[in-house]
Amino acid sequence: MHRRIIVPGALGAASLMLAIPASAAAHSPGAPGIGDPYYPAYGNGGYDVSHYDLRLKYRPDTDRLEGTATILARTTEDLSRFNLDFLLDVGEVRVNGAKASFTTSGEHELEITPRSPLRKGTPVTVVVRYSGVPSSEQAYGFTSWHRTPDGGVAANEPEAAWWWFPSNDHPLDKATYDVSVQVPDGTQAISNGTLQSTSSRLGWTRWNWRSDKPQATYLATLAVGRFDLTTGTTESGIPVVNAYSKDLGAHDGAARASVERTGEIADWLVGYFGPYPFNALGGYVPNTDTGYALETQTRPFYSPRQFANGSNVSVVVHELAHQWYGDLVSVRGWKDIWVNEGFARYAQWLWSEREGEGTAQELADYTYASHPADDPFWTVRPGDPGPENQFDIAVYDRGALAVHALRVEVGDEDFFAILKGWPARYAHGNASVADFQRYAEEVSGKPLAALFDTWLFQPSKPDAPAARAASLAQTSDVPARPRSWQRIAATNDVHGH
Repeated sequence: MHRRIIVPGALGAASLMLAIPASAAAHSPGAPGIGDPYYPAYGNGGYDVSHYDLRLKYRPDTDRLEGTATILARTTEDLSRFNLDFLLDVGEVRVNGAKASFTTSGEHELEITPRSPLRKGTPVTVVVRYSGVPSSEQAYGFTSWHRTPDGGVAANEPEAAWWWFPSNDHPLDKATYDVSVQVPDGTQAISNGTLQSTSSRLGWTRWNWRSDKPQATYLATLAVGRFDLTTGTTESGIPVVNAYSKDLGAHDGAARASVERTGEIADWLVGYFGPYPFNALGGYVPNTDTGYALETQTRPFYSPRQFANGSNVSVVVHELAHQWYGDLVSVRGWKDIWVNEGFARYAQWLWSEREGEGTAQELADYTYASHPADDPFWTVRPGDPGPENQFDIAVYDRGALAVHALRVEVGDEDFFAILKGWPARYAHGNASVADFQRYAEEVSGKPLAALFDTWLFQPSKPDAPAARAASLAQTSDVPARPRSWQRIAATNDVHGH
């Protein structure tokens, strides 16, 4: 309610100030970043999103995307305005049904001012109508939208959402999703979760996908093109949907021979990480010219290049391991990336053991010995690598060495209890490297600060005594290369964005 007070002169101004409720005067803009030191402008402050409903229309021939995003959130402070992360052209914004004013700022900020300030704890419905050509947009000199001969793909880390939907783009704000995409008949739209329905009318087909468990924004994906879809189920009954671009050419067979093993690999990982945490599974291979893969939740993205030298089951193991380590439990901040990558790499080492192509111990020995003390590899600290080294090979390989050092230190019984218990402890939430250390100490009953510091935070190669104590180097010679090494190394650029 607004009261209009007409009082002449200075007395009027004073009376007007007195008439504004203290709570209204306290409203302030939400922060344009969620507080991550690696990416200060990513995410936003002042609210928490619970659900995204995205209703889209996409024209593959022109790369034009039209959309209406309905965002359900709750304020976490008194807000006079708030931001969303977004790049496309916005036509209208409504907040709780009323038109809101909006403007843009920075590289990717959409600033929204609701008609009335929002009190802390208020449920908020934000509707954003937008359109644009994603491939024409860049932020910080790059794009996370991949134009393909028959459409487009949104997949990248740590950011991809800006090119196709407005969001609070940071893993700290996870939400559920409904993604409904209208595309020309004969074209498929692939996203996360379960395919709820498809329907066709007047030359257009609508694909409706649902992710009913919390999902980080960078893990939401969209791929439109001409795909061949295969379906199946895991032994535990999880539905599997895989999709392959119809123009993969020579890569097609190797891609299918790898990704079609998704259900088998997920069932195997259950033995190490606990029950599969979602109700859908799969993977997709669009005809992109990128080189990386990404653990987009329930349906990882694989570039054709991952299969250029034949089948690559190891990369499938890596991305599926992320469904527990990275997706079910997401980073608290981007500096905590080791909790994602070190364990996904270690899953590849465990798969190598299963296949009889080199034990985790042999892979650890070879990795350690392959990098002399003056190798820059050892200057990267996996526990806090900095944004410039967030996806450096050391985060993967030195990160896996840290995981193996933990295994040797606490013994297999406690180690595998930690592997399985960690995803359950922080399920559908966020956690840090420090949280993991505390949890490992809790399970093992051992002080582990020195071990974590040596393997994750010191910018130098652990000395020989420390390495021998962790059984990582028994001689000065480089041990024989495990047979799985080349296949594992072929995934080194999985996040080389």
